[in-house]
Amino acid sequence: MAKQKIINDPVYGFITINDPLIFDIIAHPFYQRLRRIHQMALAYLVYPGAVHTRLHHSLGAYHLMCNAINELKTKGVEITAEEETAVKAAILLHDVGHGPYSHALENVLLPGVHHEAISLRIMEHLNAEMDGKLQLAISIFTNNYPKKFLYQLISGQLDVDRMDYLTRDSFFTGVSEGVIGYDRIIKMLVVLDGELMVEEKGIYSIEKFLVSRRQMYWQVYLHKTVLAAEQMLKKIVERVKYLMDKEVDLFLNPSLHFFLKEFNGNLNEEALNHFLHLDDVDMEYAIKCWSSHSDKVLSTLCNNLLNRKLLKVKIQAVPFTEAELKEKAKEAQFLLSFSEEEINYFVFTGETKNTLYKTGDERINILYKDGSVKDISDITDPLIHKTVAAQVKKFYICSIT
Repeated sequence: MAKQKIINDPVYGFITINDPLIFDIIAHPFYQRLRRIHQMALAYLVYPGAVHTRLHHSLGAYHLMCNAINELKTKGVEITAEEETAVKAAILLHDVGHGPYSHALENVLLPGVHHEAISLRIMEHLNAEMDGKLQLAISIFTNNYPKKFLYQLISGQLDVDRMDYLTRDSFFTGVSEGVIGYDRIIKMLVVLDGELMVEEKGIYSIEKFLVSRRQMYWQVYLHKTVLAAEQMLKKIVERVKYLMDKEVDLFLNPSLHFFLKEFNGNLNEEALNHFLHLDDVDMEYAIKCWSSHSDKVLSTLCNNLLNRKLLKVKIQAVPFTEAELKEKAKEAQFLLSFSEEEINYFVFTGETKNTLYKTGDERINILYKDGSVKDISDITDPLIHKTVAAQVKKFYICSIT
């Protein structure tokens, strides 16, 4: 009798694991590391329930992939047993390349290296360890496999990754705007000429999916207080790098030291080994240690982040003027007694943007009953037509007042 494992997920209920390769992936230390990385970085400082991990998300995406594959097979789409296992393995490992605090520190600890590139390196490492059993999964993950729809289920405008994180993040934050009809969307999936599409009657579910995604970005992912916390985390790393260049003594475990001082952009075996030893626990412990450091800028930033004394954020549709920035810096200097250079860690500006549907990316194609195909941005429905591709850009200023 084949081995089977049932995992009780708070979002979907029971998730079934019944493939030896999937068992091996889940049991591997590289995958188990995802238990120690928050899915939503520091969002729990605003939404206390948002403490779920990358492991939760990857299992959820795996579950939705299982449902999607079953649905396509019932519609006559040819998917072999090997392809099915490979695409499930690929979705399980799609986020294994995330580092401490996920997106908050991406391109900060490893400048210029995207988490998907790290995921691929880890998959290649596992493939060698598992005697080539992940080769097909890698081909699908890198979009080098003839059946494009398998790749689109992993990485596309309508992939199971996005379906899960919207559903899961909405559940754990309690923000109902993120609720989507993932089950109906999966039921509406079809394949035509090797590409993933949606049946005409699924248009409104797709519209809800896109609108929910935008609302979740502004209300949760780009919430001004979440933004403040994540910017403070980046400023902490910036200050640590500055102090290291000045040869100031700092607590750093070997892997953190490697990425903050030695990493040259080359993701070789040494870098990969250090990366796989890093997670949220390392960063949080380091921040606790730095909170008592003699450098007042660093200790102030660390203490304030640990105790949720976050920077104030103002967001508006137009850039902040230099005069506004100087006024805020002057107020902060009076309160904190830092130099003009040091106060830049506490007063700064930036911009953030959110696009509902990037038409230059992978498209969402609608298959009509007459056999015609249209991109969702080209259909005549006024709500979708006018807002689907519009980018919203906002500007923010962080300060202590």
